[in-house]
Amino acid sequence: MKKVAIIMGSDSDLPVVEKAVAVLKELDIPYEAHVYSAHRTPDEAREFAMNAEKDGFGVIISVAGMAAHLGGVIAANTTLPVIGIPCKSSVLDGMDALLSTVMMPSGIPVATVAIGGGANAALLAAEMLALSDEELSAKLKAKREADRKKVLEKDEKVSQELANR
Repeated sequence: MKKVAIIMGSDSDLPVVEKAVAVLKELDIPYEAHVYSAHRTPDEAREFAMNAEKDGFGVIISVAGMAAHLGGVIAANTTLPVIGIPCKSSVLDGMDALLSTVMMPSGIPVATVAIGGGANAALLAAEMLALSDEELSAKLKAKREADRKKVLEKDEKVSQELANR
């Protein structure tokens, strides 16, 4: 199975990364996480992206706040799919990062999830990898079914609670 790379612009992005890691572990998807800044370590970010495919990665998740150029820097240097997770900042609540991540020029796409959307980024990466991995596809289907059952259990519980009031 191909690995997922998680590249964060700062260790302050770790709480968002942990959400992605939890999903990847649940689905038994191998991953690596690194801290590379689009602005402070551009050479290292570029080198990682340029070598990612030959190093066994199938998808790259980019996690960055504020100017959030990391996803674009990564995407400009690889043809692997790049998923951007914009992170909340103290200044504009993550809207700056969202717009920086989603507004890529034609020809260099970065798929973008919600601000702080670590779990969905990991699920999207899993769906991409599952296109060529039947076992992973089955795990995703089983997860969806388990999630469906949890919602139905909550529905039953809430309905019962409200009926008994």
